[in-house]
Amino acid sequence: MIESSPLAGLHPLHEGIVPAEIKIVAGRSHPELAARVARAAGLELANVTIRNFSDGEIWVKYEENIRGVDLFIIQSTYAPAENLMELLILIDAARRASASRITAVIPYFGYARQDRKDQPRVSITAKLVANVLTVAGADRVITIDLHTPQLQGFFDIPLDHLYASRVLLPVLEQEQLDRLAVAAPDVGGAKTARAYAKRLHADLVLVDKRRPAPNVSEIMTVIGDVEGKDVIIVDDLIDTGGTFVSCARTLKSHGARTIVGSCTHPVFSGHALEAIEECEDIERVYVTDTIPLRRPSPKIRVVSVAELLAEAILRTHRNESISSLFDIIR
Repeated sequence: MIESSPLAGLHPLHEGIVPAEIKIVAGRSHPELAARVARAAGLELANVTIRNFSDGEIWVKYEENIRGVDLFIIQSTYAPAENLMELLILIDAARRASASRITAVIPYFGYARQDRKDQPRVSITAKLVANVLTVAGADRVITIDLHTPQLQGFFDIPLDHLYASRVLLPVLEQEQLDRLAVAAPDVGGAKTARAYAKRLHADLVLVDKRRPAPNVSEIMTVIGDVEGKDVIIVDDLIDTGGTFVSCARTLKSHGARTIVGSCTHPVFSGHALEAIEECEDIERVYVTDTIPLRRPSPKIRVVSVAELLAEAILRTHRNESISSLFDIIR
């Protein structure tokens, strides 16, 4: 069940008449989120047909006129790679149909973790994806919580980087937690955890992690005091769940009382959901709907980013500033 967004009432989205030349279209990666975004923006989703041929190839056709339209295509690019390919085809079809501006709204930007050459002879796939989006014909990108904010520099077109803290922090503020601490599961998440700690008036805790192999983590040291405290673990995504579960167990072994998670992108590959559900140290985890859950879970609470994306889309269409949506405390 998706909780109501704390952004409701942030901006009168339905005031006035939205110009007819704006249209929102949904790919197949997350049609439910796209429908929520369109509804929040006071619009209907544009009619598009997407299907696969018998050999698996993707075919796209816009079923209405989009010539001269300010078009927003909503598609998360989580695995499989077909989601990314579908987005590229939607962009190309829109460009060939003479849309005036094409904005790729990518709630979850896949391949973002492949952002550097950490080994010889490997691809910087995040840069490749940025290039391909531009070549396909995207004029602009809107995304949420890139794995590394510096990825914005990979793009040669404008990119608006929104923060899920806009919807997650109000929910966390409603938690009945005592002597609060915010933990980063690795050094890379320290900046975000510091921002959450400042907003929640909490202590900051870092968990030093060593990763001996991809998707395998070993928790080493807790930096900070968690004895008798309620702890919120903040991360941009949970993939296999190994880091998150190990972090929770380590914090509990150091005396933490209650452990709650907050994560933007619920990738939840493999047995991640089962690992979280079986970990008695984790009370619950708040995630957003940038990626659809494979199944409901009693420990997972979903907070929608639909209002946030709708606000960004309408302001972009009206050429208004969206800087106020970059709500994260530095």
